[in-house]
Amino acid sequence: MTSDLLLDRARELWTELAVKPVEFPASDGANVVVSPGSRLCPPLWTGIVVLGGVGIVTVPSVQAAKLMAGASSKLSVEEIVDEDRLSEVLLVLDVLGPASLFYLDRADFLPAQGGAAVEEAVCGDDELAALLACAGEEDVGESGLADITSSAFVLREGDEVVAASGYQAWPQGVAHLSVLVAPGYRGRGLARVVASVAVAHALDSGLLPQWRARPLPSKRVALALGFQELGSQLSIRLGVAVSPAVAGETAV
Repeated sequence: MTSDLLLDRARELWTELAVKPVEFPASDGANVVVSPGSRLCPPLWTGIVVLGGVGIVTVPSVQAAKLMAGASSKLSVEEIVDEDRLSEVLLVLDVLGPASLFYLDRADFLPAQGGAAVEEAVCGDDELAALLACAGEEDVGESGLADITSSAFVLREGDEVVAASGYQAWPQGVAHLSVLVAPGYRGRGLARVVASVAVAHALDSGLLPQWRARPLPSKRVALALGFQELGSQLSIRLGVAVSPAVAGETAV
């Protein structure tokens, strides 16, 4: 699968998640659509996805659409997924991201070689509970491991699960990857080992692997497995006033 085909499939996913009809522009900028039920972001937030140098934006109201259109006219498409630049022209109350979006073609897959044996465990098994507990709420939320719909692929140290990976089935045949390593076992390459098995399982199931990452170590694992970084995602909660840089617009 070429990068163009990967890009097309990735865009098909995010346009479906936008709920209301919207398309990525053909050449430049970002298209904005009012979609209160958008799945690009939490309810009543604004969701921004940039793929291949163009973007789509979902907003909860017409007022928010005017604000984002004003911001988009002043910022490049790369800057609309930059929290600091957006905050210069909009009142941003809260932020999730930005996260880099990676996708993988089977021909580019670089599976981990050798190492410890990875085992398959049924999603939700009690043996994963200790890993989730020791990793902490923030890391568990970042990993998404609690939400996987596939089996969990695990590495054990004795009877203890020290690393696990799996994926959640998303629309458009996308497998959204998750990986989590116990705090005391990080930096040993275990994330790549368990994620490699989960990715292979997704590919064998005919799915498109997606890797969404904010921390640099997570991005490094994606690249080590052959994923291509195609864009980024940012969710923001807009405030009730805007910077003078967006003059004349009504606040959300």
